[in-house]
Amino acid sequence: MIYNDVLIAGYGGQGVLLAGKLLAWAGMAQGLNVTWFPSYGAEIRGGTANCTVIMSDEEIGSPVVDSPGALIAMNQASADKFTGRIKKGGVILLNSSLAKVDVIRAGVRVIKIPANEIAEELGDVKVVNMVMLGAYIKAVATVSRKNVVKAVEAALPERRRSLLPMNIEALERGGSMVGDD
Repeated sequence: MIYNDVLIAGYGGQGVLLAGKLLAWAGMAQGLNVTWFPSYGAEIRGGTANCTVIMSDEEIGSPVVDSPGALIAMNQASADKFTGRIKKGGVILLNSSLAKVDVIRAGVRVIKIPANEIAEELGDVKVVNMVMLGAYIKAVATVSRKNVVKAVEAALPERRRSLLPMNIEALERGGSMVGDD
């Protein structure tokens, strides 16, 4: 049985909701049942944003998850708010560029990714979500990188096609930050 759920959290403008959509689209491309459940503050850019994505080969009863198996925390506030909800045996992917306080949680694997630095090296901090998504794909391996790339291709409007190589490289770089343990 395949069942994975992830909470992606950060502030508006970090591409949190888009990362969740891309993950959901990749899951659908693999024939999985998916839910994408967004939540964001009224402030939009700069305010809080998070979404939960569930992927399963069985029917999904509810898009609401109390204790997800994974957290992608794009900033310190998100790490502080959601770390305690991750179930034992889960994984926390932490954007260590913006989350400077160590996350300590027994029974949960914490992977630090300097996502902002990587995105800036690639030429645009806006691909920080792709860096973190690439790390998640490698750490959890529910969906293939190939299907995420297809989702990115479908999401990019024609006028932004020139950004596809940078997005793919961001996925690669994020994945390369995750060990094979």
